[in-house]
Amino acid sequence: MRSATPPFSISTVRAGALFVSALQRSEHPSPEQVRRAIAVAICTFGELGCAEQVAQEFGDHPDAAVARMRWAHQLAGQAFGDRSPDTPAPVCSRPGHPAHPRQAA
Repeated sequence: MRSATPPFSISTVRAGALFVSALQRSEHPSPEQVRRAIAVAICTFGELGCAEQVAQEFGDHPDAAVARMRWAHQLAGQAFGDRSPDTPAPVCSRPGHPAHPRQAA
């Protein structure tokens, strides 16, 4: 039987994806770099895969994980907070992935 766990909010998914991405705070990434890193992480690991990696890091390195998650939430919010509805979100290049442009209904 499947768990009745509610879906993650989009801001949680974005922050988790940025958390597991290769971007570092020291790089001072632009909003576009943040959006691309989030898209790549979601495409690579999926939403649940990102969440699993976040959980692993919180278990292994809780102090560092807290600081990185704060950073990830802040940057993800800034990168998407003022986006125009007309600005397309990054898409996944992996065929068959739900975010792939040819995966339309």
